[in-house]
Amino acid sequence: MTSAPDPVPFEHGGEPDSLDLLTAALRRDAADLDVYARVLSGTLAEALPPGSVAVERKRGMADRLAGREGRVRRVEVLLGEQRLVLDLAGGHPQGEVCKEVRGVVLSRRPVELDTWVRELATAVAARARSDARARVALERLVLGE
Repeated sequence: MTSAPDPVPFEHGGEPDSLDLLTAALRRDAADLDVYARVLSGTLAEALPPGSVAVERKRGMADRLAGREGRVRRVEVLLGEQRLVLDLAGGHPQGEVCKEVRGVVLSRRPVELDTWVRELATAVAARARSDARARVALERLVLGE
């Protein structure tokens, strides 16, 4: 008996499975916040249009001397009218989902990390349906390449 091929994560259709895969991939390294922040910010910056991802880092003297970028403190993702903010300062991630129109924030909603990741996955999956570059980068993220 042959089984049906696995759905391609970001092709049109198959929305629930692909969203679950993306959510799992985005959450994969969350146990170590430093690793999670680096992977998340790098993957998003690669997958989304320039200017969609802003990363704030804290760079100490040791980082400067070693030529390192420093630790990620905050990640902001702007997709259409939705701004997703993840604040990692203090070792406890705090998420926020904002509705923003023309630079004016109309609403803010604090959320837990799992909810933030799910909101991000939904917004990024929608973007990947219409952007081939985003689709390829996110498929690499889901497949762990």
